[in-house]
Amino acid sequence: MGGVTIPPPRGAGAGTEPSGTGTPRLADIAAQASVSEATVSRVLNGKAGVAGGTRHRVLAALDVLGYERPVRLRQRSAGLIGLVIPELTNPIFPAFAQVIEQVLAGHGYTPVLCTQMPGGATEDELVEQLEARGVTGIIFLSGLHADTTSDPTRYRELGARGTPFILVNGFNDQVKATFVSPDDQAAVQMAMRHLSELGHERIGLAVGPARYVPSRRKAEGFAQALRTTSPGTDPEPLTRHTLFSVEGGHAAAGSLLDQGCTGIVCGSDLMALGVVRAVRERGLDVPRDVSVVGYDDSQLIAFTDPPLTTVRQPVRAMATAAVGALLEEIHGNPVQRTEFVFQPELVVRGSTGAVRS
Repeated sequence: MGGVTIPPPRGAGAGTEPSGTGTPRLADIAAQASVSEATVSRVLNGKAGVAGGTRHRVLAALDVLGYERPVRLRQRSAGLIGLVIPELTNPIFPAFAQVIEQVLAGHGYTPVLCTQMPGGATEDELVEQLEARGVTGIIFLSGLHADTTSDPTRYRELGARGTPFILVNGFNDQVKATFVSPDDQAAVQMAMRHLSELGHERIGLAVGPARYVPSRRKAEGFAQALRTTSPGTDPEPLTRHTLFSVEGGHAAAGSLLDQGCTGIVCGSDLMALGVVRAVRERGLDVPRDVSVVGYDDSQLIAFTDPPLTTVRQPVRAMATAAVGALLEEIHGNPVQRTEFVFQPELVVRGSTGAVRS
């Protein structure tokens, strides 16, 4: 919608607010924000004496009603922050991006979202473009830092150029930086414990490529859990490394079902949906015949058929911590060059059930 002129309050030399299509009335804004018209006038004219929360409600009411804010109320950006993510097809990445952008905006920074796509710009090319635009800092989500086969020199060189950055979901001890990660080992172990308590003895793991740190950690957690639930069981035949996708989960499920698995833990929710599809193609039922656990708890997963039991990645806590650490570094404050690990949460829904006798 086009721009809107908000008149000054009565008695300020401009008379009453004009009426007509396209111009918001003080009464409309006041009703939306649940405040008085006098309060709206003070906010729109930049007057003091209004609490921060109230001022925010009035500005939010303008946004909800579809009007542009008056120029005087538009916050000047504190700087650009680059956000580099692998893709948008996996719902967990947009979920992270949304929270990171919200937190950055709350601090006055403007996010610049860069997405890698097959055949598109590489991570290094995206970083070059961001630096050319003069970004204040960069957040990497599940980037090359999570790939054990990639060269970590790129991050050391980035730091040497004076660009602050934070690495999310992946750890490399050759890079002196702040890392933010979920506890992947604990995630698999709590899923395994849940299935074991339901009576499942033959449990498999479908996870992403072994070169990625989160995949390796999930596989390590799986092996540790097996030593408790099934002492003497070799974890290798029950572990399938494939793609973090519906197709990857579908492919892994075939092998795991052939080995008699009645429970399958997955490295992502998308993989879990692929497992469910593979189970049904064999004429079996989830969870009556096979129980399936996902990972991420991305939006809408609760509404799948059946609703997916999953391990919730602590997206908001991780995103907030990543932004906080980056801003501390930008402001010149000492930041720990270490990995901050956040605990996930098991969310039990309809895709898991007691093993059939």
